[in-house]
Amino acid sequence: MSTPQPDHRSGFACFVGRPNAGKSTLTNALVGTKVAITSNRPQTTRHTVRGIVHRPDAQLVLVDTPGLHKPRTLLGQRLNDVVRTTWAEVDAIGFCLPANEKIGPGDRFIAKELAQIRKTPKVAIVTKTDLTPGDALAEQLIAVDQLGRENGIEWAEIVPVSAVSGRQVDLLADLLVPLLPEGPPLYPEGDLTDEPEQVMIAELIREAALEGVRDELPHSIAVVVEEMLPREDRPADRPLLDIHAYLYIERSSQKGIVIGPKGQRLKDVGTKSRRQIEALLGTPVFLDLHVKVAKDWQRDPKQLRRLGF
Repeated sequence: MSTPQPDHRSGFACFVGRPNAGKSTLTNALVGTKVAITSNRPQTTRHTVRGIVHRPDAQLVLVDTPGLHKPRTLLGQRLNDVVRTTWAEVDAIGFCLPANEKIGPGDRFIAKELAQIRKTPKVAIVTKTDLTPGDALAEQLIAVDQLGRENGIEWAEIVPVSAVSGRQVDLLADLLVPLLPEGPPLYPEGDLTDEPEQVMIAELIREAALEGVRDELPHSIAVVVEEMLPREDRPADRPLLDIHAYLYIERSSQKGIVIGPKGQRLKDVGTKSRRQIEALLGTPVFLDLHVKVAKDWQRDPKQLRRLGF
């Protein structure tokens, strides 16, 4: 074991915020590669993706939680439970608030919840600053400061960042590191996430399936990778991985939306996600996608378990 440098820090930080506040994009920017799926549809993150930031002086493990929201289904309640459990276990919390949207009821709901977690230091992160002119940004920073006061939260820092342009992303890491405990690295050098490959592949397929779909679908798609097997009888220098996956939807009326006219949408989803999966695994992939109906799966405990929630 190599001896850690003196004062090496390592620990966990999580980003919270209402859906679509830029948490996943920020995770990817800090890690320097895509580990969390991003989509401009709210509620796309369902798994706790951990992105790992390696630095000479520290290892920062980012836990990406689903957006906290007022739940309307059993799935919604479970997602919120995941969030609260995570908050209690991390070393620092980053509360993401978009610079280009006024603070709303969703943000206040989260701030109230955060105020109950006394010990964990909290950093307010004003995201999407590339979409906001300077004076509007200054107003938002004041509003965020005020939000903390109203709820009895003392922000460890208030940091404006743009994950898209990379502005102040490194600074954010610099500010989070001192909030971590001293200790050796928790993960080997080179690891960027601890998600099992199958989960990441399912997420990439789901991300591609969500793109351009009408608003009623985001929650209704779940993806399960049934099997991944190297194709037999291939020469060693031309391997091929067969991946069979199912996209589950809640109603048969949604099938046509996902498959598209003459199957074109599903084909596009396959092409797009296959490229991303090949980049992730570094090997050519044959991707076989099928759409299945799992009636009202978001409300059925048995089906939620089977689909991994």
